[in-house]
Amino acid sequence: MYTRKATVAASVGLHARPAAVFVRAVNRTGLPITLAKSGVSAIDARSLLAVMSGDFAFGSEVILSVSHCDAEAASIEAAIDALAELLGTDLSEQA
Repeated sequence: MYTRKATVAASVGLHARPAAVFVRAVNRTGLPITLAKSGVSAIDARSLLAVMSGDFAFGSEVILSVSHCDAEAASIEAAIDALAELLGTDLSEQA
């Protein structure tokens, strides 16, 4: 399992448009990525409804992870690292 911490930088958190931008990026990886934060069970980051319902507010420290996947370790790490970098931006300005 590969995990990485990131901080949500979108001014409205992972809600509405920022959540949609993030979920689209997750789905483009084709990996079973989960998103969690302290005190909350991990959710499927491929699900817009789950991400929007997760209460990932601005400044929240989150944990991205992938487990039980047949992809190469290097591609998993690259995907998670890219998503962590994406979370560090104001997603409401992304296309």
